[in-house]
Amino acid sequence: MAGTLTQSKDSIATRVAYGKALAELGKENPNIVVLDADLSGSTQTKFFAKEFPERFLNMGIAEQNMIGVAAGLASTGKIPFASSFAMFACGRAWEFVRNSVCHNQFNVKICATHAGLTVGEDGASHQIIEDIAIMRAIPHMTVIVPADATEARLATRAISEFFGPVYMRLGRSNVPVLFDEKDFEFKIGKAQIIKPGIDVSIFAYGVMVSRALWAQELLQAEGISAEIINVSTIKPLDKETILTSVQKTSCAVVCEEHNIHGGLGDAIASILTENYPAPMQRLGIMDQFGQSGKSDELLVHYGLTKEKIAELAKKVITRKQG
Repeated sequence: MAGTLTQSKDSIATRVAYGKALAELGKENPNIVVLDADLSGSTQTKFFAKEFPERFLNMGIAEQNMIGVAAGLASTGKIPFASSFAMFACGRAWEFVRNSVCHNQFNVKICATHAGLTVGEDGASHQIIEDIAIMRAIPHMTVIVPADATEARLATRAISEFFGPVYMRLGRSNVPVLFDEKDFEFKIGKAQIIKPGIDVSIFAYGVMVSRALWAQELLQAEGISAEIINVSTIKPLDKETILTSVQKTSCAVVCEEHNIHGGLGDAIASILTENYPAPMQRLGIMDQFGQSGKSDELLVHYGLTKEKIAELAKKVITRKQG
């Protein structure tokens, strides 16, 4: 395990933890610069802007240009953090991310907020559910999705010290604080077994980690031992931890706040197919767009719930026994 689960009842958005961590890092490293697409209040880069106005660039609603400028700054030795809504940071600006940043292997950190269904009332146009697929497909790109505020703070520090392009997905809505920062350790490329089990492996990232933990409690009440794995680094994927878990349980469930196509489910399915074929169920958004609504209600509407995770876990256990 990478650390103990906290008993805290706090809920904090990962974007808030990111913004505060960035301001702290700015005091330590003068090479860190921050770019934003006129959304610093939403992305929480406002904290950095207040402390270091000379190192903060509001690029306006011009995300392609923001990424291009970030690439240019990286070429001079700066460490640029570029933020906007995920729909625009990796959707509208994708070609610039591919050609200007990743093709050159520039040290740019694209930290995108308001990803997934939990954008809520902003609706389908802003609820990007394809970002993991399109960003992990780019060569040299590292893809990270923190599960809570603790992990978001530590991941922000980790990527500032890591050389190379990074896409970090952050959320708008508050999520439960799961991890105790006193003994929690974040490592790029390392998945974390946060609840050991022997009957089924449940893999999740982001907001779905808390749902997986709640599902574990439902399953435990029925005598089923579920292993919960937080896969906060989507790329590079921790093949060793994934295979070790599934070799023990002989089946898996993958749950994500993302289109069922191209996300973590597909990535883990590839690993299992090539190394240890085992029954697997995927839980995600079933190839459809989002809609306007409250974030928690949208997760329920699209079936991203603890009850559905538990249902799929029991189904996949039956498949391995059959």
